[in-house]
Amino acid sequence: MLNLTRSKLIQMWFVAVVLVIVASLVAGVTLEMSTGLMLLALSLAPPIMVLMLWPGTQPPTVSEVLRGADRRL
Repeated sequence: MLNLTRSKLIQMWFVAVVLVIVASLVAGVTLEMSTGLMLLALSLAPPIMVLMLWPGTQPPTVSEVLRGADRRL
């Protein structure tokens, strides 16, 4: 199973964005300020969504609450 954490996923996203920017600059694409700012905002949206929607720690189940999850058998 692929073990991804939030930070690894966000790092991979930013590396991909930087690679696309570098490739477009090497290809000779001219970038205006308004287009650059819009692309920056759009590239920040997915990491923000990942941080907001990534599941956190799971709450204890009823069984764990009643019997104690830290108790040894």
